[in-house]
Amino acid sequence: MPATSVDAERAYSDDRFTAREVARTPRSKTVCGYFEPGQFIPVHAPDSDVTVVVQSGHGIVRDGERTHEVDPGSVVTVPAGEERGVKADDERLEAVLVTAPPPTDAEHDPVRRGIKNDEFEP
Repeated sequence: MPATSVDAERAYSDDRFTAREVARTPRSKTVCGYFEPGQFIPVHAPDSDVTVVVQSGHGIVRDGERTHEVDPGSVVTVPAGEERGVKADDERLEAVLVTAPPPTDAEHDPVRRGIKNDEFEP
């Protein structure tokens, strides 16, 4: 398995959040997520669990009907089938996201639509 760090993978984009895949198995996928202020992963509900571990910055994580304010050290797990999304506040946000099992390409269609339409909650 690859070994890396949040610092080594760091990359930002002005257009949308950056997800750097650092590991994948048939049962899980791990990405480092980098968000400029206000950037987000749109709310969607794939059939996989996700755990978000915030490394730096501040923002929110949607967990079904709840919204969690997060900061460095926060850990939020959202079960499969529940709506989830991540959004940076007014500063950069860096987080490690682990999904199990990895979501399908079709399950990410709402994410692509939300980014295209600049909608956190499509």
